[in-house]
Amino acid sequence: GSSPSMKWINPPVAYMLHAGVPRLLAAGVHLPCLHDGDSHRVALEAYPGLLAREVLGNRSYKSDDKAKQTPDRLIARKDLITALEHGQTRLGLRLKVSHAQRDALTDDASGDSLDAVLCLLQAAWAAQQGLPRYGLPPEMDPLEGWIVTA
Repeated sequence: GSSPSMKWINPPVAYMLHAGVPRLLAAGVHLPCLHDGDSHRVALEAYPGLLAREVLGNRSYKSDDKAKQTPDRLIARKDLITALEHGQTRLGLRLKVSHAQRDALTDDASGDSLDAVLCLLQAAWAAQQGLPRYGLPPEMDPLEGWIVTA
């Protein structure tokens, strides 16, 4: 089954939208194709799961529940990090990390650190695409917005 995008729990996308958008507007950031702001401070929507699924398929790499932080998820994190280091995604970018950073990403079973890295790579790809759309497609609906790299 499907899940509505504007839900209030697991994850609370609607809450994040209603809490985040006013703050972005108050900060004066530029939201490409949505709101003109300071062009030196650009805000885009990223979705780490999109890039993770490209590499892992439906294998899970994280869980906040300690009981679900399994060896299979650890292996998936290692596989994902290796793929990112080798540039094995459609983004054409290679992740460069130290051994200590790699270990920290691997050891974070919640996946929060790895999610941040996935968003970083999506933002780097968008920065390479540059003005005016940062890789956002021409058919983007300004009411709906768009996840960068989708």
